[in-house]
Amino acid sequence: MRDLNYDFKQLCRRNRDGSYATQADREHILDLCADQLHEMGIRELRAQGFRPKHVKVLVDRWLAEELAPGTIKNRMSHLRWLAQKIGKENIVERTNAAYGIPDRVYVTNHDKAKELDPKQLDELRSPYTQMSVRLADGFGLRREACIKMVPGKADQGDVLVLKASWNKGGREIRVPIRTPEQRQLLEEAKALAKGKSLVAPGYRTYYAYLKHFRAECERVGINGVHGYRHRYAQRRYATTSSPVGPAPRGAGRAPSSSPRSRRSAIARFGCRSAMRWVTVAARLRPST
Repeated sequence: MRDLNYDFKQLCRRNRDGSYATQADREHILDLCADQLHEMGIRELRAQGFRPKHVKVLVDRWLAEELAPGTIKNRMSHLRWLAQKIGKENIVERTNAAYGIPDRVYVTNHDKAKELDPKQLDELRSPYTQMSVRLADGFGLRREACIKMVPGKADQGDVLVLKASWNKGGREIRVPIRTPEQRQLLEEAKALAKGKSLVAPGYRTYYAYLKHFRAECERVGINGVHGYRHRYAQRRYATTSSPVGPAPRGAGRAPSSSPRSRRSAIARFGCRSAMRWVTVAARLRPST
């Protein structure tokens, strides 16, 4: 292990700020920063030697790679955490605009949905990772839920009940089981998990397994599973409302964002994040 990677890992281990997911993301991003600096020819650097020029070359690289503004800003938050822990808060500018990072775009007509590639799925070595990815695609689950869930307990007949401790925000989520394909997928998940969660055997905690899950997905080209959630919402929208979903291309007639529409969307999509789909659809409605 290179010195900078080791220093970053030790800092993260000594400073357990935030949730387990935040800690995992922080360690992953700082490790990535160390690797990228090494690739760019910056060698024999230690954490205490981190300077403004190192932040600048990282940001320039991310902008050149055309990463989403939100992705870059999330990485900047981890760099600011690093600067605070090494006692050099001034090495990172106070504002992201100082680096030319554009604002986030919260409502867009860009389609963020992803289709699950069977070839990528087959290349995943762990059956537990495969199953979690399939559940993310089949039920529109977040990464945390599709790993932490205990399929046998979640299966309540015609609905998938996700406990609060499995979900972002700590609230229970109910997802309807509507198709034979969903039922078959859930039965396969129950057979694999054998009454336990989908954290693979050999990993004592979700946090420990998450690093393996992320690395395994990235190895086959699956860069996050949230796009499958978008695709699930579009499929549900198409089968329960108009044939055109709210995000792709911004075309077609969209529903209103009234409280009644929001409640209806929550019931259809199985979670409160469906509110965003209705709001997006309303904003993207073509003018008449």
